[in-house]
Amino acid sequence: MNRISLAAVVALCSLACPAAAAAAPPAEPIELAAIGRTPALGEGQAEIAAFHARSKRVFATNAEANRLDIYDFADPTAPTLIESVDLAPFGGGPNSVAVSKRGVVAVAVEADDKTDPGTVEFLDTAGERLCGVAVGALPDMLTFTDSERALLVANEGEPSDDGLADPEGSVSVLDLGRGPCRARVRTAGFDRTPLLNGPRIVTAGNTPSKDFEPEYIATAGGLAWVTIQEANAIGLLDIDRARFLYVRGLGYKDHGRAENALDPNDRDGPLLGSFPNVFGMYQPDAIAAYSSRRGIHLVTANEGDARENDVTEEESRVSDLMLDPAAFPGGAGALARLNVTTTQGDTDGDGDYDELYAFGARSMSVLDLFGRVRFDTGSELERFVRDQDPTTFNANHSLVPQVDNRSDNKGPEPEAVAVGEVRGTTYAFLGAERQGGIFAYDLDARPGQAVLAGYVNTRPDDRGPEGALFIEKRDSPTRKPLLLVTNEVTGTIAAFELRPR
Repeated sequence: MNRISLAAVVALCSLACPAAAAAAPPAEPIELAAIGRTPALGEGQAEIAAFHARSKRVFATNAEANRLDIYDFADPTAPTLIESVDLAPFGGGPNSVAVSKRGVVAVAVEADDKTDPGTVEFLDTAGERLCGVAVGALPDMLTFTDSERALLVANEGEPSDDGLADPEGSVSVLDLGRGPCRARVRTAGFDRTPLLNGPRIVTAGNTPSKDFEPEYIATAGGLAWVTIQEANAIGLLDIDRARFLYVRGLGYKDHGRAENALDPNDRDGPLLGSFPNVFGMYQPDAIAAYSSRRGIHLVTANEGDARENDVTEEESRVSDLMLDPAAFPGGAGALARLNVTTTQGDTDGDGDYDELYAFGARSMSVLDLFGRVRFDTGSELERFVRDQDPTTFNANHSLVPQVDNRSDNKGPEPEAVAVGEVRGTTYAFLGAERQGGIFAYDLDARPGQAVLAGYVNTRPDDRGPEGALFIEKRDSPTRKPLLLVTNEVTGTIAAFELRPR
């Protein structure tokens, strides 16, 4: 297990953070101490987890076996599997799970044909099914609102592999006022939604609802923010009215700036550089909301993803593209193996690429409540790991990490993020899916920004962090704040005790 000292964190931040972060007050440091994990079930057998404080149970999706696994977490140092609920009678597999304080478990289950409408299966904490409610195609992340009077479901609506079916993406709003089994379902689509700042429409001729694939949801008050990953956008949802107020494109990260340097080549070792006319699409996966003295902010894990199927592909290596010699006088060079989109970059329409757009921003961003990027960690994830944990630098999640293996394709691939308060300080916990590290960021040292405050990597025991879940002190079985990380590759749920230094 690689746990990095505070001195190393502070030293790296002073050298590598964007200028705004470097000027921030010192972070409130925190240790992520691994205290236990579930047995390793194998790839795809633990992806997303939910925790119920009263029963001290964790509910985890097991997509490989098409079931919901229920663990006793009364002792997080030795969690045990106590029940598995077979979901095969209800569809093709679970994608996400949430549990209310009252003990209602909601599981998003896709249909056997993922382009058909899926369901939310409601269970009690013992695993007994209560009922199922139909929602949109390929339901993924779902979350209860703060009041628990509504459940929101992100319906991705991915196209079929053959490209013949392309269902609409949407968010289902389930009114639970009369109980889950009598829920009123309303659907928020995108075709009448104002589009601001150029969200991507990838497939030519598609309507926004056809093209957009909602990924993850964060809520605060009567509003919800929905990441639309492939579109490089955030949607702002009015929950009461079940309609989007707008969808805002997130813009692009300029990799020509030193603070946004990246390693685009998987065959040259850890070598970061700045590249003019190269941009990163933020394309966030997970999103979380938090409040500071400056109001509501959002944090995003900027993983990146292409929208494609077996018929239409938008992803290409730079070496396979014709580059404008004025924009790239040296040719592809170190960029040759970088994966970029083919759908944009020919700014003058002459058939060659004047700009290149890579998938994901290899970072965590802080957004304001309108969904505008106000701060980004720049190249910090890659720089930090290169200097402090080099054996996992942009590595894949194989048993023996292959250093630099993912530099051509989204780098550390930040995917999971959770926010929580520990001894009066608000932190974001960011999971890098391929590289495997968990980064802690102090969100209070400079409101509206983030300062690196801790790091841990528990390879090889835990690989492929897919989901992160913060458990506050009052709900924790140990009476200390915990972070649960669900690891897709090893099929483990790792428990970390959060200890301010």
